[in-house]
Amino acid sequence: MDGTESYPFNHGAGLALDDAYAEARERPGLTRVRMPFGEPAWLVTRYADARQVLGDRRFSTQLATEHDWARVIPMRAEMGILGLDAPDHPRLRRLVAKAFTAARIEGLRPWVRDLAHRLITDMTAEGDTADLAEQFALPFSVQVICELLGVPPEDRPKFRGWTDWVFSTVPISPEEFMANHAAFRGYMAALVDARREAPRDDLLSALIRAQDDEDTISSDELVDLANSLLLAGHETTASQVTNFVDVLLHDARGWSRLLADPDLVPSAVEELTRFVPLMSGSVFPRYAAEDVEVGGTLVRAGEGVLVSLGSADRDPGRFAEPDRLDLARENNVHLGYSHGAHHCFGAALARVELQEALRALLERLPGLEVAGEVTWKPQVSVRGVSQYTVGW
Repeated sequence: MDGTESYPFNHGAGLALDDAYAEARERPGLTRVRMPFGEPAWLVTRYADARQVLGDRRFSTQLATEHDWARVIPMRAEMGILGLDAPDHPRLRRLVAKAFTAARIEGLRPWVRDLAHRLITDMTAEGDTADLAEQFALPFSVQVICELLGVPPEDRPKFRGWTDWVFSTVPISPEEFMANHAAFRGYMAALVDARREAPRDDLLSALIRAQDDEDTISSDELVDLANSLLLAGHETTASQVTNFVDVLLHDARGWSRLLADPDLVPSAVEELTRFVPLMSGSVFPRYAAEDVEVGGTLVRAGEGVLVSLGSADRDPGRFAEPDRLDLARENNVHLGYSHGAHHCFGAALARVELQEALRALLERLPGLEVAGEVTWKPQVSVRGVSQYTVGW
């Protein structure tokens, strides 16, 4: 044995964080791991080490494209904006900041709130039990991101298939991979061209308008940005809606505490984001551009590093009683949306969605409970359920 461990550690149903992460945090230095595909890499499991790697520009995501980087699927998906370093990444981030403003996101909140209530009305009209994943969480998240991007309602079902393809770790043929990839990019490229010709009040049009002499964006870059938003804004948020409900319903004082104090919802969303290890394993490694010491380990130039956000957010060196859900936790500077240059630019949107989804469920379905089959998605990067039967 060369001391390299098989990774990811998390397997099976549920949202538990594998004990191997705690063991890795307690060992000195970093852990050498190998994913099912690609090169071995160093695994970061502690909070301080994670912040260092995520915030240190000596660790490059763009260099990953020059390597057979560690991953859970055979094919290497394009990293889009995640695979860029300076100067291209800061340029695109500046454009996103001009268009994807807090005011735009807050302006969308009433529409998001109304959508959540409409979906609950439709769901409850069909009976006294429902599949919260299929009838609420998935349509909720896909309609929000499509509304933001300006995707016509009749085209929105296509996005479900594309996210299933991206996040599935079930082996698919190169032909299937390329066909799905081409279909998505072709659709988004046509939508970008349409918005250049006839702008509307949507994010794609705002990104086009945000350009100036210093910061410009190509059609391919707009498609990459849309791809990043699709991935960050659909599958992850949909999974977290049901994941949060599951944690709250099974915690002794979770759901009942929010019913008694709905003003606690924003704080609860932050704590649930910290508490739920969303990814089954780390994704998109960073490569050292020069020798860098991290957590007592010398990471040599050209070596890859994987950061486990879920493990870092359970580090007792940073959070008091990290394995306890504390919906009023103070100073909750978690890494659920990453950190540094690649901090998730959709974090504000995710917070609005998760807050409004929880508020609507608490208001409309105070007696919510698990009332039937719960099926956890097998072999996927983003942990969550494919079926979650509830009653009220």
